[in-house]
Amino acid sequence: MPLKTDTIEEPHLNLTPMIDIVFLLIIFFMVGTEFTELERQYDIKLPTVSDVQPITGRPDELVINVKSDGQVTVNGQERTLPQLEEELTRAKKSYADQAVVVRGEGEGRYQTVVDVLAICNRVNISVISLAWRMQRRGE
Repeated sequence: MPLKTDTIEEPHLNLTPMIDIVFLLIIFFMVGTEFTELERQYDIKLPTVSDVQPITGRPDELVINVKSDGQVTVNGQERTLPQLEEELTRAKKSYADQAVVVRGEGEGRYQTVVDVLAICNRVNISVISLAWRMQRRGE
């Protein structure tokens, strides 16, 4: 009686899916390190809080640009001072702690910047920032 013999296939290991996963992990970690470098830019110790409450939705600060000729723009749209006051009044009614950033050109008219600050005071906006940039060496 003849014995039936089949050729036994040797098992083989397909490495293609494993290599794909390794490349995806490498890409993931490379992208992740790009984001953490921005946080390491400032060497500070963050404060701690014992009483934590959930963060409420807070609107973005309004950025008011004052150009050198006295033109005032908010969100890329030109505004007169009375229009600016109306817009700030609406923003203050919508959110009591509305923040404002005033960006004036360095060689611009200072009077317009003071007028914008006076409008913020009349509308009772208390969170006001004046934008500036640090002068680099050689500028």
